Amino acid sequence: MSESAQMPPLPDHLSVDPRSPHHVPAIFEHDIGVRFNGKDRNDVEEYCISEGWIKVPAGRALDRKGQPLLIKLKGKVEVFYK
Repeated sequence: MSESAQMPPLPDHLSVDPRSPHHVPAIFEHDIGVRFNGKDRNDVEEYCISEGWIKVPAGRALDRKGQPLLIKLKGKVEVFYK
């Protein structure tokens, strides 16, 4: 119980990319999980709980900057600490 009291609250919108304004480094010091439409997902790059979407890589395709191309999937998003 004392560990969860020290963990920062999970934001509504979070991104793995450090260049994003929605990146919060303190969150990534702990393991977080994302459940999308009832299934645990390990490949989520960005999520928004209030709008109900996640962004995941689209296969092995890369954009011109070498970053993976992301697709947006809409559904029920739940985020939790592991």
